[in-house]
Amino acid sequence: MRLWRGRSGGQEPFDPTQPLMATGNLRRRHAVSRVIQGLAVAAAIGAVAVLVIVIWAVVSHGIKAISWDFVTQPAPKGVGPNLVGTGVIVGLATLMAMPFGVLIALFLSEYAGPRSTRPVQLLMDVMNGLPSIIIAVFIFALLVAHKGQAGWKASVALAIIMVPLIARGTQEVLNLVPGHQREAADALGVARWRSILTIILPAALPGIVTATLLSVARAAGETAPVLLITSLAPGDSFQLNPLHAIPNAPVRIFQLSEEANPEGFTEAWGLSLILIAFILALGLGSRYLLNRSKRKMTR
Repeated sequence: MRLWRGRSGGQEPFDPTQPLMATGNLRRRHAVSRVIQGLAVAAAIGAVAVLVIVIWAVVSHGIKAISWDFVTQPAPKGVGPNLVGTGVIVGLATLMAMPFGVLIALFLSEYAGPRSTRPVQLLMDVMNGLPSIIIAVFIFALLVAHKGQAGWKASVALAIIMVPLIARGTQEVLNLVPGHQREAADALGVARWRSILTIILPAALPGIVTATLLSVARAAGETAPVLLITSLAPGDSFQLNPLHAIPNAPVRIFQLSEEANPEGFTEAWGLSLILIAFILALGLGSRYLLNRSKRKMTR
């Protein structure tokens, strides 16, 4: 006969029909759970509050500088070349990083075994955690020192930052592709590379685009790589040739913030507002696309 400890502390017969009664240990666990839940909610509210404060500060200071001439004209009237230069640098970095990131994700999800997966994932995590200034110094010593600045060199640095983001995001999406699609292709005798190109990649394409957009949002706001590698270009003309230094938004914000000029501060806030609006739009859009693609693949 099974026994259990009753309220009086003695051993009593176990009756499965009796309702469970709360003990001191259970009440203590509930109290600890409520405390931890309250701390988690407070931390989330604090993070959102900080984001709201930052956005409000940028909007309140930068809205004064926003105009059509400010967005389209070169310096000293506007920041058009800097916005275009940022687009060129980040676009070229995306073209460099996306193939490598997708191929790494395909290797991890389709070909690698457990022994190969863990080291590669660890490498991607380390690369994702590297400070951008370290990557910038590495590329500066490798490509810029004694050779001159160029836009494509900054794109290489940004591509290094983007690769692990694209790889991990794409890997998660590839893992959501239903396994029966792979099994059907194998049953029909389709080669692995052909099933990847015609079945798996098309199904995961929205998620791949989402991961790429998130990496673009990350790269567009990086300052250290462009500051060290392509900061000598003046912002008074449009420069589209990546073989030369290209004006860009982060460097322009840094330069304006260092000037003892109130109008320069206002321009820096305005350019910051444009940049943060672009990053927020990419982040929200990519999250929407990711949730939509997950719903489609899990039906």
